[in-house]
Amino acid sequence: MGETSFKAIIVGGGPVGLVAAHALEKANIDFVVLENKADLSRDVGASVVIGPQNLRVMNQLGLYGRLLGIGSQLRTNKSFLLNGYKFKQNSDLLALAGNHGVGYLAFHRAELVRELYESLSDGVKRRYFTNKKVINIESLDTGVKVTTSDGSVFEGSVVIGADGVHSVTRNNIRKLALEENPDTEWDATDPFPAIYRCMWCSFPPPEAPGANYEATSKDKSAMFLTGRDRGWILTYDKFPEPTTERHAYTEKDVEAFADSIAEFPVNETLKVKDVFAKRQTWGMSDLGEGVLKHWYWKRIVLAGDSCHKYTPNAGLGLNNGIQDIVVLSNELHKAVRAQPTGNISTEALEQIFETYQQERREPAIKDCNQSAMVTRVQTWASWFYYLLSRFIFARNFVGSLMRRYIISPAICQASVFDFIPAKDLPAGTVSWVHPVPSMKSD
Repeated sequence: MGETSFKAIIVGGGPVGLVAAHALEKANIDFVVLENKADLSRDVGASVVIGPQNLRVMNQLGLYGRLLGIGSQLRTNKSFLLNGYKFKQNSDLLALAGNHGVGYLAFHRAELVRELYESLSDGVKRRYFTNKKVINIESLDTGVKVTTSDGSVFEGSVVIGADGVHSVTRNNIRKLALEENPDTEWDATDPFPAIYRCMWCSFPPPEAPGANYEATSKDKSAMFLTGRDRGWILTYDKFPEPTTERHAYTEKDVEAFADSIAEFPVNETLKVKDVFAKRQTWGMSDLGEGVLKHWYWKRIVLAGDSCHKYTPNAGLGLNNGIQDIVVLSNELHKAVRAQPTGNISTEALEQIFETYQQERREPAIKDCNQSAMVTRVQTWASWFYYLLSRFIFARNFVGSLMRRYIISPAICQASVFDFIPAKDLPAGTVSWVHPVPSMKSD
């Protein structure tokens, strides 16, 4: 690290927190990571995908080759009715790869976390602390102080809350803001109401990597993906009413829900009951939806699921979290370079965080709405969504138009690190708005 005294405390050591660690190391900014779980390698969660815009980012961090070794490119879309009738098949995902040079890579979440951790330098790993449950955060005039349940105290310049949908950092921000001004309008304690819940499981892949299928019906749907070493299903169920109650699902709950959708097709020959019987990991959770109005307070800022939460149908959650880190890191890097001692005032940091929120909030809202629409189309939330599912989006030419005029134009506007030079990934037919800084020639 350089001579600066500026130091970030990253709360949350999942995918977004780990990307932040890689980015801050490249930015020459000191940091620690506080992860509340004791075992980083614990195999939990289902699949996640990284899109072409963020594979460029991973390439800047020197991670693209490693991720190719564990990820699988999604290739084929298929849609089924409950009776097994296939009403849609296309290769839109491969066409997107042609547009942008690279496509969507699917990962088992636990494997992605392990790879992001193992690719850290030894020095950074020594600043990644597990079993550190944050219980209090203080934002002081000249810095921050974070206390964990074991009595440890960490001091720094800023806190980056990448601790997920049930964010302790977010709760601390709310508490501090209301203590300062009880009359201020702030986001609710539970800001992401759930309209759907999701049951997932992984299993040995029953077909070649690259599948991205869905089975649709009223209020319930299923998605099926295949990777190198695993297949995944993610199944969705609509609540009678939106809820902010936090449910803790047991193994019996998961099995009961799997029984209720046992006959859902996952491909031409298999049903949910066939792959669930071979499950390796499984779980269930509510799917909150929404985007916060307030992403920061004083020296504390949020990123990823702590400030915006989507249904996973469109695979946009992690991708938005990575974009958060890109924009935030760019702003912090500029500020630290402009103030080499690292003594950045609270007012200056608030302006940095406001710039970050303004740049990221509108794209986050758009993607939240897109995810919501995909979920409601797949679960026929109304006659309108049923018509879209069965007769509009099932037409390949409609998918081609959406890819050309909606999806690709949004992808190509994504940000990259403006301080990390790299040789960019192969170009597609659609130009990127933000070029990767070029490497100096020898």
